[in-house]
Amino acid sequence: MSVAVYPGSFDPITNGHLDVVRRASRVFDLVVVAVLANPRKQPLLAAEERVAVIERVVAADPDLSGRVAVRAFDGLTVEFCRSVGASSLVRGLRAIADFETEMQLAHNNRELAPDVDTVFFMTSLEHSYISSSLVKEIALFGGDVSRMLPAPAADSLAHALGRSRGGATA
Repeated sequence: MSVAVYPGSFDPITNGHLDVVRRASRVFDLVVVAVLANPRKQPLLAAEERVAVIERVVAADPDLSGRVAVRAFDGLTVEFCRSVGASSLVRGLRAIADFETEMQLAHNNRELAPDVDTVFFMTSLEHSYISSSLVKEIALFGGDVSRMLPAPAADSLAHALGRSRGGATA
């Protein structure tokens, strides 16, 4: 069975992330969405909530159910890969700037774990402008981000910001 890990903070998971998950699930037998606590980022949503949101998104999609698992982790990504039997890391690329950063990470991961390969998926054009950071900023200022997020993520983000999903203050 081919297993891949798609690591990220997913704070919140976006439709761009979900696009990568869908496409990776057609290549690998199992994709483990690995929700991590990134020490360089201050998450809005707790890791447990991010996992729960992604589990709801996966359960609602018959194409993903049974092909995608969601787990929280900390530490080295390649060690997590080994713990779940993954031989591949999945990463999404939006732009050239992403490639430079991701290439450096891929080379470092390869040095740490030569048995784990990184596979890049280009984000679909319709999602190439979306990032979790921008979504949070737009939502913080009352903008409607519902077209950028799966519904459970939009609900969770709105709740965290004390608003209804449409953007009005609760």
